[in-house]
Amino acid sequence: MRSRRWWLALIGIVASMTLVAAACSSDDDGDSSSGDDSSSDGTTPSGDANALAGMKGTTPLVELSDEFKDRMLAIDPALVDFNYGPESYDAVIITALAAEEAQTDGAALSDKINGITRGGEKCTTYADCLALIKAGTDVDYDGASGPLEFSGNGEPTEASYGILEFGSNGCEETKECIDNDKTTFVTATAPSSADVPQQTTTATREGDGEFVVGSLLPETGSLAFLGPPEFAGVNLAIEEINEAGGVLGKPARHIQGDSGDTENGVAPGTVDTLLSQNVDVIVGAASSSVSLSVIDKIINAGVIQFSPANTSKKFSTYDDNALYFRDAPSDILQGQVLADTIIGDGHSNVYALVLNDDYGTGLLEDLKSGLEGGGATVVGDSVYDPKAADFSAEVEDAKGADPDAIVIIGFDETSRILTTMIEQGIGPSDVAVYGVDGNMGNALAENFEAGT
Repeated sequence: MRSRRWWLALIGIVASMTLVAAACSSDDDGDSSSGDDSSSDGTTPSGDANALAGMKGTTPLVELSDEFKDRMLAIDPALVDFNYGPESYDAVIITALAAEEAQTDGAALSDKINGITRGGEKCTTYADCLALIKAGTDVDYDGASGPLEFSGNGEPTEASYGILEFGSNGCEETKECIDNDKTTFVTATAPSSADVPQQTTTATREGDGEFVVGSLLPETGSLAFLGPPEFAGVNLAIEEINEAGGVLGKPARHIQGDSGDTENGVAPGTVDTLLSQNVDVIVGAASSSVSLSVIDKIINAGVIQFSPANTSKKFSTYDDNALYFRDAPSDILQGQVLADTIIGDGHSNVYALVLNDDYGTGLLEDLKSGLEGGGATVVGDSVYDPKAADFSAEVEDAKGADPDAIVIIGFDETSRILTTMIEQGIGPSDVAVYGVDGNMGNALAENFEAGT
């Protein structure tokens, strides 16, 4: 998701950790992710969630205020986590402010998006930023998802990450498996080379004066559990924009659409439907792989694509005619944060189990760079098919490498990998296990049911 992810939600936390993850504290935001991918039918032995105690993971994560969470819950009272909700919210707010500054809902508004996030007078709400723009003031919007500070290629150069850890108390009955007292937040900054010059579009699509947001977010598929908070974030932004007077003097509108995943392949059809309804921006997809399957169709129509969750490095240099944006940080930042966490815990011989897609293999490169740059050794890696019936061979290879830490970069299938690891004696109680944001929290939640 963001190519992104995993500790996403045991039942309430948002996490994206590709490691084992799950999370259940509704106190955090999440993200995120490239995340298409597979289902899980494995279980931890005897449903013992405490078998995961001590496992850690990193995820793009913002420490949300109670006030913002209450606003999200007012939109959807059934929310159990806030994964990528803030990022979805900010994507709409930023684009609407850019339309006001450009005085058009046409393609030309894309040239104003990066500037909305940096270099001007700080503001944190649509209403306040809009007042500044109408007064002729340059604005610097700091949103619910963080400081943003977009580079010229439309992605954040600063991001907040959470370092989460599974606890051992009450997990089986309450599913509140993340020890919130041990959660720490760090701010990551992209290398200066990533802050590239501002880019401009050659697209000439004219606006019609009505700001219309189309969403391309998961209602179905393996990432469907991410959909509710993402849709809520979009709808909250539309509500607050209209309460402040709308965009270009008219109410903004949201047309909801399903991204599915790469398996069910619904995204191209959804994009066709949204484009036929004259949307000005498409918020999504959550999965980097899904976004890559439709990005050309969107930008060739002169429409902005703004993902709340893509993290694949491919987007940093993609030939997108300056029409693609994301407020999820690139995996360049994630790989370094995870490497720093592993090395900081005293581990130096690391093995990686990695999902075979753009997200997994790209993040593996960044993780290796961070580990080796910090003096650690990558003793091996296995790039696996997430739809494989069995992961015994990959786990055996990991065990044979005799690492002092194992990283899993995966999605729902992570629960089956963990089950196999525990059965082979290299689970979290035997060797340090880490993850990064991948989407498998729901699967873990199911597996923590006693007797499953």
